[in-house]
Amino acid sequence: MIDTAKEARSAPVLPLFADGLHLTEKELLACQTIAKAMPERNSRARANLAGHRSSLIKGRGMEFAEVRHYQLGDDVRTIDWRVTARTGQTHTKLFVEERERPILLLLDLSQSLYFGSSLLLQSVQAGHLASTLGWNAILHGDRLGALIACESEHLELKPRSRRQGMLQLIAGLCRLHAHQLNHLGETKRDPDHLLRACQRLQRIAKPGSLIWIITDGSHFNPACLAPLTELKRHCDIGAYLITDPLRQGTLPLPKQFNLPVREGETDRVLTPQSYQAWLLQQRHQQQQFIGMMQQLKVRTQLIDAARPLGDQLAVFQ
Repeated sequence: MIDTAKEARSAPVLPLFADGLHLTEKELLACQTIAKAMPERNSRARANLAGHRSSLIKGRGMEFAEVRHYQLGDDVRTIDWRVTARTGQTHTKLFVEERERPILLLLDLSQSLYFGSSLLLQSVQAGHLASTLGWNAILHGDRLGALIACESEHLELKPRSRRQGMLQLIAGLCRLHAHQLNHLGETKRDPDHLLRACQRLQRIAKPGSLIWIITDGSHFNPACLAPLTELKRHCDIGAYLITDPLRQGTLPLPKQFNLPVREGETDRVLTPQSYQAWLLQQRHQQQQFIGMMQQLKVRTQLIDAARPLGDQLAVFQ
């Protein structure tokens, strides 16, 4: 006998204000709660404005770094008189400055992400993740920008401070997600749209930026490695791969089935035989992206679209 009450308790519940299909301002605003629950990261920024992260640039600030010989032009207020008296030579204190860091999101909203077998479309989970990372940046006093890429459009959002950066991200996300959802299959496929997004990001990302890549990995081809390698020289990069149980082979299925599936403009019916070939292709695309990130020495975290993001906080550690 099946314990239906136990099943109901264990079944994932939709996030606040979400229906799993659309993106709304309310649900993206609610992601602020998840951002507050994220574990703290020790990170050092290399940007140029005041904020809440320690930079690699030494100068005046709150955190003591080291003592060195006084040089012409040093602020006399930073002279270390004890070391000067002990050594007989003038020494000055250096501090690690507090700097604001530009945070850039490279968000993939290709048609392949408008897919979901359980709780959320992968595109919706990608939106929740982007908003959560955005709120986390705002909570740390950083500037937030984004490049949202899909087959029909690249939406560039320049880094802005405080809530302005967050509000422009939410507005852009909701607009572009709704447009993609309403025109699935109508947009001509462009196999290189993410390559161009990487090249564009290479031009707009300032040294010292932190870049988060959010994708399902389907459209990152080997040509993307060159611009990402150049970005990695001057920026920090992290990657999140949005997954779905059907694409991972973890969704329980009966022995015999005919499962209608739509991916962008492609409709297909999966059977036990065709599913294995389709699953192999999905895994190959994911592994190609993970392998590319490994070449860049970038860690890739998996985010499951079948579970609320708030239940997956361990991936942010």
